[in-house]
Amino acid sequence: MTNQIKIAVIGVGRWGVHLLRNFLADPQVNVVAVVDPHPERLAAVKQQFNLDDNVVLTTQWQDLKKVPGLIGVAIATPATTHYALIKDAIQQGYHVLAEKPLTLNPAECRELCHLAEKHHLILMVDHTYLFHPAVERGKTVVQAGKLGDLRYGYATRTHLGPVRQDVDALWDLAIHDIAIFNAWLGQIPVKVQATGTVWLQGDEEQGEMRELITIYSPSSPSSPSSQGLADLVWLTLTYPDGFQAYIHLCWLNPDKQRRLAIVGSLGSLIFDEMSLSSPLTLLHGEFEQQGNQFIPVNQKQVVLELEPGEPLQKVCSSFVVSILNNTPSEVSSGWVGTELVEILAALTVSLGQGGKPIFLNDRPGSKVITSD
Repeated sequence: MTNQIKIAVIGVGRWGVHLLRNFLADPQVNVVAVVDPHPERLAAVKQQFNLDDNVVLTTQWQDLKKVPGLIGVAIATPATTHYALIKDAIQQGYHVLAEKPLTLNPAECRELCHLAEKHHLILMVDHTYLFHPAVERGKTVVQAGKLGDLRYGYATRTHLGPVRQDVDALWDLAIHDIAIFNAWLGQIPVKVQATGTVWLQGDEEQGEMRELITIYSPSSPSSPSSQGLADLVWLTLTYPDGFQAYIHLCWLNPDKQRRLAIVGSLGSLIFDEMSLSSPLTLLHGEFEQQGNQFIPVNQKQVVLELEPGEPLQKVCSSFVVSILNNTPSEVSSGWVGTELVEILAALTVSLGQGGKPIFLNDRPGSKVITSD
């Protein structure tokens, strides 16, 4: 196909391989280079995908500057490397799709968003769940008012591993459920709280968290760096209209759950990723008052049908469409990624202060974090 977009994939570890697979399958894309610091990974993907000899395979990011006609890059490297890679890519004139989180620092996120706008380039973040058919359908259900008055939400994300050594369970797991709640509600939190427990790793593993605490709460008397990397975290998010969402995160629990729900006056909407037959369910039910008694009525369960499609394929396709139309993604732009990093940073401060409420000023691109 002529006029294909030339894209390079940077990082072909567990997730980068899937990005590569999807871009190779897109008829509008020509994958011209793959970068990874491990030569054995490059050899593996060359064999796995039968890559043409014309595809540049290199361990050095700087080698991409020699690739003619390169338009965009997909970055699936550790979050600690994102800022430098994305900034350099934008300055080289490349559109960027970055794995989440955008960076570990909200100020860096905002800088990258402004830089992309200055150069008229697309900066998109791979928040894959926002492209999941169940999340897309759930958003229409919630915003159509089918749950009645919204009461509260809850989510559980647990499994036995993998245990990260660079970030805690908060930064590893929470971003998915926060993104879904934000999308379904059409809001971002104005107040957050977090408490956690450490069992496996002590304070020597907490360099990134220590840096965040220094940035946002330099006088904090108790930070995660004094506790270690939290294996169990409990979150509370409060939205502008008073709606609250409660999230349970743990990578030290063999009961694998990926479940999120919103409860309303007329019923509940449940996204259960572990249920292959009914991932999105609408449970109707409400109370009818009879004297001083409240009687459940109108109870029924409806399994909602979903459009087929791989969420990551939709992410990659959306990135291509954004480049072709020179229009930022409405679902997962750099600014959406920035909002989520700001929320995680505020939760980190709360976690370090034993669950103290942290307030966020909800002006886009101008978050201010304060505490009681």
